[in-house]
Amino acid sequence: MTNTEPRPAGGLSATVTRRVEWIDTDASGHHHNALVWRLAESAERALLAQAGVLEEYFWAAPRVHQEADFTATLHFDQEVTCTLTVEKLGRASITFAFEVWGEARDGEPRRRAASGRIVAAHVPSGAERAAPWPPTIAAALDPAREPNPRPTRTDLTRTEPN
Repeated sequence: MTNTEPRPAGGLSATVTRRVEWIDTDASGHHHNALVWRLAESAERALLAQAGVLEEYFWAAPRVHQEADFTATLHFDQEVTCTLTVEKLGRASITFAFEVWGEARDGEPRRRAASGRIVAAHVPSGAERAAPWPPTIAAALDPAREPNPRPTRTDLTRTEPN
């Protein structure tokens, strides 16, 4: 799939694609906002695995801020794509920017359904306050480093058995 829309600015990025499941919708038949957060977290996991720091990062990076703007609805069984990018790496925090797109369906064009930011802080095991990132994580996630020539795409679309 070609994405002609601009991606969030920054360096390292990852993209996940899946279909909206029944559980992702509310009584109106549109997506529940929790779907957007799950997609962003799936893309974050893919990005961290690609950078080689998943295990080191996972246990020491709680969320300290999340924000999202919801701009279109997503529907049951619609294909959705989320791209997450490292926007800024601070001394003890990291900011990710993300976009969630509902792919074209039933004659409707592809639309951005949500965009936002997630900020996590580095809080080492047993600590109560943020501390500087270990050098391995800082080097792997630095947005100033050369961006991926082709961002990682993880296809999480479920298929039915034959």
